Amino acid sequence: MTSTANPPVSRTRVTLAITAAILAVLVVIFFIVAGFYTDILWFDQLDFLNVLTTQWIATAVMFLVGFLAMAVPVWVSIEVAFRARPVYAKLNSQLDRYQQVIEPLRRLAMIGIPAVLGLFTGVSAATRWPVVLQYFNRTSFGETDPQFGLDVSFYMFELPFFRGVVAYASAIVLIAGIAALATTYLYGAIRVTGREVRISRSARIQLAIMAALYVALQALSIWLDQYTTLASRGAGYLQTGAGFTEVNATIPGRAILAIAAGVVALLFIVTAVIGRWRLPVIGTALLLVSGLILGGIYPWIVQRFQVEPSARTLESEYIDRSIEATRTAYGVDGVTETPYNATTDAEQGALRSDAETTANIRIIDPALVSESFAQLERFRQYYQFPAHLDVDRYNIDGTVQDTVIAVRELDQEGLGDSQTPYSNAFVYTHGYGVVAAYGNQRTTDGQPVFLESGIPSTGALDIEEPRIYFGEESPAYSVVGAPEGDTPIELDYPSGDDDDASNMTTTYEGDGGPMLDNLFSKLAYAIKFQSEQIILSDAVTSESQILYDRDPIERVKKVAPYLTTDSDAYPAVVDGKVLWIVDAYTTSANYPYSRVEKLSDTIVDTTTPAVPYAVDNVNYIRNSVKATVDAYTGEVTLYAWDTEDPILKTWQKIFPNSLQSADDMSPDLLSHVRYPADLFKVQRAILGSFHVTDANSFYSSDDQWVTPNDPTSPAAAPTLQPPYYLTMQVPGTDASAFTLYSTFIPRAAATSSSSILTGYLAVNSDAGPDYGKLTLLTLPKQDTVPGPGQVQNSFNSDTEVASQLSLLQRGDTEAIQGNLLTVPVGGGLLYVQPVYVQATGGTSYPLLRKVLVAFGDQIAFEDTLDEALDALFGGDSGADAGDGGTVVTPVPGEEVDPGTDPETPVPAPTDPGTDTGDETTLASALADAKQALADREAAYAANDLVAAAEADNRLTAALDAALAASE
Repeated sequence: MTSTANPPVSRTRVTLAITAAILAVLVVIFFIVAGFYTDILWFDQLDFLNVLTTQWIATAVMFLVGFLAMAVPVWVSIEVAFRARPVYAKLNSQLDRYQQVIEPLRRLAMIGIPAVLGLFTGVSAATRWPVVLQYFNRTSFGETDPQFGLDVSFYMFELPFFRGVVAYASAIVLIAGIAALATTYLYGAIRVTGREVRISRSARIQLAIMAALYVALQALSIWLDQYTTLASRGAGYLQTGAGFTEVNATIPGRAILAIAAGVVALLFIVTAVIGRWRLPVIGTALLLVSGLILGGIYPWIVQRFQVEPSARTLESEYIDRSIEATRTAYGVDGVTETPYNATTDAEQGALRSDAETTANIRIIDPALVSESFAQLERFRQYYQFPAHLDVDRYNIDGTVQDTVIAVRELDQEGLGDSQTPYSNAFVYTHGYGVVAAYGNQRTTDGQPVFLESGIPSTGALDIEEPRIYFGEESPAYSVVGAPEGDTPIELDYPSGDDDDASNMTTTYEGDGGPMLDNLFSKLAYAIKFQSEQIILSDAVTSESQILYDRDPIERVKKVAPYLTTDSDAYPAVVDGKVLWIVDAYTTSANYPYSRVEKLSDTIVDTTTPAVPYAVDNVNYIRNSVKATVDAYTGEVTLYAWDTEDPILKTWQKIFPNSLQSADDMSPDLLSHVRYPADLFKVQRAILGSFHVTDANSFYSSDDQWVTPNDPTSPAAAPTLQPPYYLTMQVPGTDASAFTLYSTFIPRAAATSSSSILTGYLAVNSDAGPDYGKLTLLTLPKQDTVPGPGQVQNSFNSDTEVASQLSLLQRGDTEAIQGNLLTVPVGGGLLYVQPVYVQATGGTSYPLLRKVLVAFGDQIAFEDTLDEALDALFGGDSGADAGDGGTVVTPVPGEEVDPGTDPETPVPAPTDPGTDTGDETTLASALADAKQALADREAAYAANDLVAAAEADNRLTAALDAALAASE
């Protein structure tokens, strides 16, 4: 008889399946462990491991609390409902079928459903660890709100915590109640027969208690909602805070509803005892109707028929609250307002009392000279400079000079097809050097005058370590370091032609990253960066380090996750080191009565692009931390700058020893601290409205200001004019200081706009007692001092200026107008705009050729700022500009080509009416100089530094001969 049984399953196949599953689980576990391990190594190397472990512990605890808080009540609710089920309940056929399907899976479901719900709740709760830690470490503000008289810390720390607890508890009780309802119905404790609903005693008690808990939580939530009115949008005039309607209708209505909800909760408890549902059902219905009336209809009636007809009077008290709170929360309550009766008459000698300010007016535009830096100082295609350079100041020979500065960073994309995984990871690892130029000087040909330049770096900044391993454009990762005595493989800097053998090499000697001294570390980082080079390359030794997360802003964000960083980190040479300085803020959106702003939108201007999908509403901000990142070692140091900030004090309790005192900052570092631009932009946006402190005027909006559009931005897509750093003495202050300023014009009406200047906001950026002092110059309303837009229009429409600009744009050149600066000097407002000329060729760069100035309705357009000021102020401005010694003298009969190297001064023309030497010799020398110029440009274009140096020598000899012939 033939057997029809199925053949036995192959044991080998089962074994392979089990083995594959085990291996898959092990691989997943290894990936997870590797991620945690690399994080530990990174934070430990920076001495911020406590920040990571605190986050992990807080996250784990919150996950566990959230998991248990959901899973246990839901499990208990299901278990109680199941155990109290009627044993002999008669079920309808449909429920009976459901039971037959569910019963085999009941035990799994009773554990699995709570566990799954607990997982979701745990993950959600884990993200709330900052709120919980701030609550348990809260710090008093010492200020009370004007409505409830509570300390501001209640709104910043306590209210978010309480509302979060109530929200989670409500969700838990609701889900547990639904689970109990489903279980009791499925097992016959609730039976529906026609219109009749029968509930067993146990089910009634359980469901009534669950309903009572839920309604009681809603009562608590409604009570807390009274306080949320102080930091949310109201029904009336105020953008943020409780106005007349909220104070007199919404808040009392919520208090009444909370009490009513408490009564309904008690009615459900009564139902659990006596078994009658009528009272709580009626109570719930009345509660919903009351909520509709007290929460919506009544406030609308008050707003529509009481407030709106008399809004100016009724809202006045609450507008005063908003003005005071907003000015305090944004740190502008201490602004010094100074009336400034700006004159518009340019009189001779008017700048005599402003000589120091005039000498420091910056004519080098950091947004335009990046190309000049690149062409003159890049040297190799694998270096780069940022599109917008930074402005700082340095003490040079006893004089503080405004400086345009940048670091020469690595650009691996510039290698083109020469890139390989090996070269990217081990050879091209860092940038080199700092390039800095005087902000107020130019050469005779219009190039920046460098105070630090070259490779190796030379100049006035005395840099001990010029290598840039950590920067804004550093590679994703680099493997550096080697045992002593090994041949260096890292390219340090070029020192000849393109033959790599002639380039200088180095080995990293800092402590900038985790060590790759064991197989597990190598495997972990090979997975992290998906690179087999980390495991297989012989360049990885026991002394190798891996550098990553190298952007200074990102490093600060990782070690201080509670801070909001400024959008711009700037480099500074401090005590011989190159440091990145990063400003960081503590922020909140819960300050009572303070206006809410979206931070990412408020800081958008010509230099700061918009950030899509950002969620960063704030109504409180402090520049609480100054951070530095060493460009060589990557060391991050956080300094507690605003030690009075309660939010920072709270975080210092959470992360002790992670911040250093500002007293530990060296004098050299303090000299490069500056007021952060993003904070200033937020404050200028606030002061556009809140410079008005009278409630009636504020309500009428009759004196609202805005930041003007950048006059150099495209007309089709205008952007706001960014604030500018300048060393100057602001009227009303005692001395000149490194200052950040911006201007105001009237807010445009629906049918018209005006570019008349109404205000000038400046802040002291020098560390010291006056740091952060805001000065607001208010111009008389009856005067018409032109704003940036009007001045730019005057420049562009002036026939003489237009004629000269057309001459500059002949052939293959274009004229580019730089940043329009506004300087309060001479009793008025001086406008200064550099004009650059650039050839359209691919290797050209902008050269500063002219300077436009305006004072009142008068304009001057000259080769130098010094000449322009003298021309503007009757032949003698009374003060010298920084470029006073520059003489612009193009070769006669030959148009200046801005595509040539401007580093070489153009020989002065000879006077045909006098005997100036041998004309033949002079002509020959000039021809030799011209050829040397061409040869040098070609050498730079080919990255041939040897040929360039040779051309330099020939050029120097030709110029010496030309000078000798002209004597």
